[in-house]
Amino acid sequence: METSIDLLSRAKAFALSALKFYRRLPRTTDAQVPGSQFYRSSTSFYMNYRSARRGRSRAEFVAKLGTAVEEIDESAGWLEFMRDGSIASDPALLAEAEELCRIYGTALINARRHLKRPNT
Repeated sequence: METSIDLLSRAKAFALSALKFYRRLPRTTDAQVPGSQFYRSSTSFYMNYRSARRGRSRAEFVAKLGTAVEEIDESAGWLEFMRDGSIASDPALLAEAEELCRIYGTALINARRHLKRPNT
């Protein structure tokens, strides 16, 4: 099982890989527009998860984690769009985005469940 530190490192590694992918995109409008959206959602995923870890309450943690999950799902969607639009493709990066979406999505489900429990 991955720890919180492992998950943070993995989120950061994904954001850095997204930066490298973005830098390799053609300098055309049809590549830069979705590429920019992908890059923004990828870095937002990392920063929202980083912020969630410092949440002042359980509810704040859950809310920020929810935003992180939305952003990693959006990142996967942009990668699929660029692949399907024959703009650019990175199968390993897409596979990582999909796996991160599953991991953090499961973490969100568990955090929401934990939030509903009474404090003991």
